[in-house]
Amino acid sequence: MGARVLKKQQLTKSSTAEGYASFDQLDGAHPWMTTIPEGFVPYKVRELRIGEVGYFNYRLAKEMGLIPADHPHEMTAQLKAKLVSTFSLQIINEYDELSKRKIDPATVKPNAYMASRYLQLQHKSRQGRTSGDGRGIWNGVVENRGKIWDVSSRGTGVTRLAPGAVAAQKPLKTGGEEHGYGCGKAEVDELYAASIQAEVMHLQGIATERVLCIIELGKGFGIGVRAGLNLLRPAHLFLYLKQNRFEDLKRGMDYLMEREIRNGNWKPKSRGVARYEEFTAELCDKFAQFVATLDIDYIFAWMDWDGDNVLATGGIIDYGSIRQFGIRHDKYRYDDVERFSTNLNEQRLKAKGLIQVFAQIADYLKTGKKTSLKEFAKHPTVTKFNKSFAKARAHRLLYRMGFNQIQRDNILSKPDLFESFDKEYSYFERAKISGNAQKVTDGVNHPALFNMRNISKALPDYYMTYGVDAEMHEAEFFRTIMSGFAKTADLKQRTKHTLHIQKFQKLYRQLLVAASGKQKPNSILKGIINRSQVLNRQDRITGNALINIVDEILTEVKRGMSLQQTQLMIDQLIMSYMGLPEVHLSRYFDNKPRLVVKPDLYSRILSLVQDHQEDI
Repeated sequence: MGARVLKKQQLTKSSTAEGYASFDQLDGAHPWMTTIPEGFVPYKVRELRIGEVGYFNYRLAKEMGLIPADHPHEMTAQLKAKLVSTFSLQIINEYDELSKRKIDPATVKPNAYMASRYLQLQHKSRQGRTSGDGRGIWNGVVENRGKIWDVSSRGTGVTRLAPGAVAAQKPLKTGGEEHGYGCGKAEVDELYAASIQAEVMHLQGIATERVLCIIELGKGFGIGVRAGLNLLRPAHLFLYLKQNRFEDLKRGMDYLMEREIRNGNWKPKSRGVARYEEFTAELCDKFAQFVATLDIDYIFAWMDWDGDNVLATGGIIDYGSIRQFGIRHDKYRYDDVERFSTNLNEQRLKAKGLIQVFAQIADYLKTGKKTSLKEFAKHPTVTKFNKSFAKARAHRLLYRMGFNQIQRDNILSKPDLFESFDKEYSYFERAKISGNAQKVTDGVNHPALFNMRNISKALPDYYMTYGVDAEMHEAEFFRTIMSGFAKTADLKQRTKHTLHIQKFQKLYRQLLVAASGKQKPNSILKGIINRSQVLNRQDRITGNALINIVDEILTEVKRGMSLQQTQLMIDQLIMSYMGLPEVHLSRYFDNKPRLVVKPDLYSRILSLVQDHQEDI
């Protein structure tokens, strides 16, 4: 009997070990290295052979085929060992070589890993000759079920592409702090914040990188592993345009297009050089949809001319420059010491500028001649961007208000109806509290006066109770939308407010009539109420809430909370954002009830979310 039990255990362990063999694909080899041999700096890496798994995204790992589909959400000894050996790495950089640092040859991985080159705003060079991955490497690609995933890590050591190393004009030691953007390490609080925020964005149906794993190295540092179907940024291509490197630019664009085709995200209709124009038009629609979503959902993403902090196909990357606002704080700017960031209102123009560059690239690759960027300001695809953005924004706003796809189409089929309503909506949404912009922890902001999420929930509920022909009293409407940032002088309802409230309600009722089609408006109210309650929930994690949540979690870790409990706490928080309408998730997400881990901590987290619900 004992022998049979032992044999069964051995088979189980063997089966599990085989289940982790997919991680062996991540050996540093990446197709970009052969596509553009000069598009990266190669680094030998060594296994640190230390670290604890602070977080592991089991659902993402299953989707990528890295672990079996039936793997329990538990960290086995074998899985931990595999994650540490695969991801607990540090590059052997120029400083290590010059200082002849003693490194055990047995810890050195056989392949070189790439630190990719791309344009970056922080560098004085505007052609990308010195910039790129400053503290990260690409682990490679994973193929599963016909899709290809990129995997990269940050916090793996300072490269010569780091702004600090370029400014110092000498190799830097990993961990040194004498030069900004030159440490090469990643702080665990930013890694945990990214793991939570990226998954919450994913659950909202927003294109984004996702965090696969966090390796805690101690002393507040760690390695964060990101994954995505395509982690290229526009900046990876723009530097070859800036440097007039036609062949490298062509290979890079061909690679990007082929990846989109293989992953089933694009089905081209044309052949040859005509594909570049078609792909630019595809990117135009994707960026318009992406930026419209950011605009309506109050998500700040620092986009600029370099095309660095955004995915090449329109999506979020680098959560250090991402904030989800509770209300429309469109005057917030991040202070990056040498410059202030763009704000929420400017994201559309920046995205349009990126499409203009892609139009320039398409023309360059089609004709072999590089034409000035300004010549593409009125290119058909570029001029189409505003129309695509307006359409996507209209759908997203109506979606946020609780209207389903058919109802949105009904509304938008009525000439000028949405535009008239949007004018009134925006009047309140964009209003600011009295006074001037004020300093905040990491920048400046002039807070929003009104919270339009509140009225999106309250108004359909009011009509359900009193009838569609009823009218919420102007004073009640005004109190409902008033944000917590309002000063005493802002609390007085003026004649202009009353008139706009009356127009708002009149147009809202017209939206209901249009949305209902041949039905009666009353018949669709229940569905709108259910959707609007979910889509405008109060417990929405803002940027400041997230900072405080991570601080609370890490404080509990220092007090002895296990990493398994930390994982469960993060999962519990993330999974509470499931169930948004029209968001399609992989089969590895489920709605099974979660047990509350450390109820006192979770209660404090929910209080933080509540306290910062209207914050930046």
